[in-house]
Amino acid sequence: MRGKFMLIMLLLLVLAGCGGGPKSDVPIFMMGANGIPTEVGDKLQTALQAKLGQAPTVNVQTVPIFSMEKLIVEIAAGDNGIIVVPMEQFKAIGQQGGYVSLDDAAKGEDYPEGVLDLPVDGKESGKTEKHLYGIPLEKTKWFTEQKLNGKDLVAFVPANAKNQDKVMQVIKVIAEK
Repeated sequence: MRGKFMLIMLLLLVLAGCGGGPKSDVPIFMMGANGIPTEVGDKLQTALQAKLGQAPTVNVQTVPIFSMEKLIVEIAAGDNGIIVVPMEQFKAIGQQGGYVSLDDAAKGEDYPEGVLDLPVDGKESGKTEKHLYGIPLEKTKWFTEQKLNGKDLVAFVPANAKNQDKVMQVIKVIAEK
C-alpha cells in the first residue's frame, strides 16, 4: 500500500512539472475595463496565429476582471511582448514612459489615438517625444474579422519586452486595418 502511495505521489509530481509546454515567442496580456473572457482570448490567439503562420508563436492571456494591481505586476514582470489595456490606462501609464515606439510598425495617421507625447529618459529630464505608441484595436482586422468589439482597447509594447524583433512582427499584423 505504501508503495502505491509513493508511486502516485511521484506521478503527481512529474505531471505537475510538465505543465505549459514550450513558451510562446510573443506573450500577449489582455485586460479590458470589464475583463475579457478566456474564450475571447482563445479565439483571438487562434486568429492571430493563423495570420502569422508557424512563427513567431503567440499566447494570448486574458483576465475576467479588471485589476490595476494585476496590470502593474504584468508590466513590471517584463514577461509580456504586447499588452492590451483600456485607453484610459494606456494614456495614464504612458506618462511614466517605458513604451516602445511603433512608428515602424504602423502609421500614426492611421491611429491618431495611439500617438502620444511621452517622457523619455525618465520624467525628471522633462524631455518628451511624440510617437505612435499604441494600436487602438476597434478597427483592426484582428478584431473586426472575429466580430469582436475592440472599442477602447489599445495594444502597446512595453520597453522591457523580450524578443522585440518578433514582437514587432506580431504588432504589424495586429495593426492591419
